[in-house]
Amino acid sequence: MPFEQGLETRSPTGQDLGSTVKACPVCKLKYPNESKHCFVDGAELTELQDPRIGTTISGRYQIETVLGEGGMATVYAARHRLVDRPCAVKVMSAGLARNEVIRERFRREAKAAQKLAHPNIIEIFDQGETDDGCVFLVMELLSGKTLAEVLDYGKIPLPRALPILIQISRALARAHDLEVIHRDLKPENIFLAQEDWGEDVVKLLDFGIARSLQDARLTGVGEVFGTPQYMAPERITSIDAGPAADLYALGVIMFEMLTGELPFHANEVTLYFIKHLKEPAPSARSKNPEIPEALDKLILELLAKDPKDRPVDCHRVHNDLVAIAGSLGIELPADAGEPSSMRGPAKTLPPVAIDQWVKRTRVFDEMLAKAYGTRRPADLGDLLSAVKRLVTEVGDLRQRAIHQQRALEDIEARGWDGRERFGHAVHALGVDASRARDEFKAAGAVAAGLAAELERERERLTEAHREILLWEGRSAMMEPYAELAVAYRDVANVVDAWVAAGLKYKQAEQRSAQRRGEVTDLEFQIEQLRTALAAHEEAHEKEQAHCQHELEELGKRADALETQLLELATRFCAPLRARPELGPLFQELEGAAA
Repeated sequence: MPFEQGLETRSPTGQDLGSTVKACPVCKLKYPNESKHCFVDGAELTELQDPRIGTTISGRYQIETVLGEGGMATVYAARHRLVDRPCAVKVMSAGLARNEVIRERFRREAKAAQKLAHPNIIEIFDQGETDDGCVFLVMELLSGKTLAEVLDYGKIPLPRALPILIQISRALARAHDLEVIHRDLKPENIFLAQEDWGEDVVKLLDFGIARSLQDARLTGVGEVFGTPQYMAPERITSIDAGPAADLYALGVIMFEMLTGELPFHANEVTLYFIKHLKEPAPSARSKNPEIPEALDKLILELLAKDPKDRPVDCHRVHNDLVAIAGSLGIELPADAGEPSSMRGPAKTLPPVAIDQWVKRTRVFDEMLAKAYGTRRPADLGDLLSAVKRLVTEVGDLRQRAIHQQRALEDIEARGWDGRERFGHAVHALGVDASRARDEFKAAGAVAAGLAAELERERERLTEAHREILLWEGRSAMMEPYAELAVAYRDVANVVDAWVAAGLKYKQAEQRSAQRRGEVTDLEFQIEQLRTALAAHEEAHEKEQAHCQHELEELGKRADALETQLLELATRFCAPLRARPELGPLFQELEGAAA
């Protein structure tokens, strides 16, 4: 689905929902609901199927066409009116506008994605609220398909699948490093943008039910959010599932990508839950023999019922995938640490709508001169003077808005640079922490094995001590028994083995404690970076607020004036349309609307 394709629409007004719900079928200009005919070509106006199309949100984002609709929101293709940047605008459904929990989830989606600042996570440019109380997000506009659409054609060959999975793991590693859990990872939320050279660029979407471990809990008791086919066992039984739940979902996705089917099949939600909780995952290799054993083993680890049996984190998953790709000679995707190619310096646009109005006023002057010469009717002259005054005023407002937009761009650039710096620093520490967690897990497994061995030696000693007691009882320490000597020697040997096992266990415990200390130290450093990033985001938001408020107010005032311009232009043209000698000028007027 090419996300940048949409209807070519133009709106001279850019009003918010409720004030522009009609459009000219010829020139596409948008009009208030009470208007009936286009002043440019006289065509009868038609109602828009979606009244947001042609409107401007927050004084900047002009809605062009619908990209997709869901139960919670509609996503539109849009254009920033002051910056040469197409974008997508996700607007919460009007029916949910009063639901504060849903509104907060929208805001959280923006905050979660913004702070992650990763090339494989969709970029959120802005957020806010429409005049009718609906929360909106402004995102980068993508071209390509979702992974779900690609999977409609069946399993994905390893040379394409592995680079996609590596990018997903990179994105999840960044999210988890910054304590953001996606909680609804599925093919529909993984977008494959197409670069010019044909390479898939992964973009994780929809952090709408993501949970930051630092956030206040929004999920109510008994509520289960997510998609049953991809839901980890602990997600079914608890709302406090951690990052390992995303790893489980990734395991399901891996299985589906490489086999063309899900690991579990059911015809109702409850059965899916039961299978995730109790049924062992099948081997992906049994469905597709081309899957390497190492990759099959990784998928089974990801699908482990107990989160502790899964890989320690997504850095580990990424490293395993990279190693597997390398062993197969599959080219790796570009390093996620490089700056995003999707982002670049914004270009300021000229005030196109005002240029059009300047052209129209020139045509209006010619109309009056041709129709009336120097004896212009006072009412039409007054209307034209009013139009010119409004055009000048709107032009001034748009120029002031461009100045504010440039200031906002500087603030946003600093904010992005800061997020990238923190992101790279967290990534570097996250890689080290992942290694330390792996070593701690391995050391813990060794210590657990030695603890079992120590217990076995203790049980042997107990049994050997029973033999001593038996022969001491028989001898009553009055008569020598050879068996008593054997029992004493056996106990001595067992005690030696017990002591040796205890020493090994103690050393293993020390190594485990050392690794635990390394993990704790690295996690403390990561937490310090998270705290610094939170402070950076708070300062950045405060700095943005003034510019954004000014831009919104300037945009709304200019939009309101442009609505008045439409009304005045319609009144000006109405008595002139019947004059045949003005036909060529009306045609020129149509050209000015293009």
